[in-house]
Amino acid sequence: MSDAQNSPASRAPLPRLDGRKVVITGASRDFGRTLAIRFAQCGAEVYLSARTAQAARRVADEVRGLGHDQVHAFACDLSAPASIQAFAAEVAAVTGHIDILVNNAARWLEGTDLLSATDEDVADTVASGATGTVLMVKNFLPLLRASRQPDVVNMISAAGVPGHHRSDAHSAFYAAKSAQAGFADILSKRLRPEGVRVISLYPPDFVNPDPLSEDWEKTPRGTGDPLTAHSLVECVLFAVSQPRDCFIRSFTFEQPA
Repeated sequence: MSDAQNSPASRAPLPRLDGRKVVITGASRDFGRTLAIRFAQCGAEVYLSARTAQAARRVADEVRGLGHDQVHAFACDLSAPASIQAFAAEVAAVTGHIDILVNNAARWLEGTDLLSATDEDVADTVASGATGTVLMVKNFLPLLRASRQPDVVNMISAAGVPGHHRSDAHSAFYAAKSAQAGFADILSKRLRPEGVRVISLYPPDFVNPDPLSEDWEKTPRGTGDPLTAHSLVECVLFAVSQPRDCFIRSFTFEQPA
């Protein structure tokens, strides 16, 4: 790829998602924060959650500082069913529908030795990543069904791809992501007749520069470079902006040799 092809000026503009209502879990940091900022920059109304309301409000304030007032902040602990139920009820009190549910939050647990994590850490990792995703869709499905263009986006991981073994993640993280993948697979088949698209992404480890910093545009995105959050979020925005006859079921990514 030439420098001209990889320059910021040559990249496609952000799609317009004006009026779309987007729920994003795990929005207080890292890629969740990136998603919140980029969806807002596309004109969407964003509903952000984090384990604490304070963390969610911090990112909501950042979004407002960029001139986007349609942003809401909530607390939601994905390992606690009652917290998910309360989150869905609070969103339903604000709006009668949502258009996009982004299941981004999941606890990261490192360690190639099964014994390196406590039982509590294992249970929390599986609960937040697997059970949390199922309950998020279950509790937000009535609001999605009220939309004319409903999408569920699952940020899974290469760890959810059968046979993957290149991550230093704990086996419990692999278990959670494999459960997410299985859920997304059957959900796609069962919700498609209703027009609900289920879009899953399976990225390897990726570089996540601050979307509000110069590094966002300057981080290399060439053939031999690691996957970036910039490219990853563009995949998400591309998929949800397609006409309703276009069901993009999943994005998988080649890893460097």
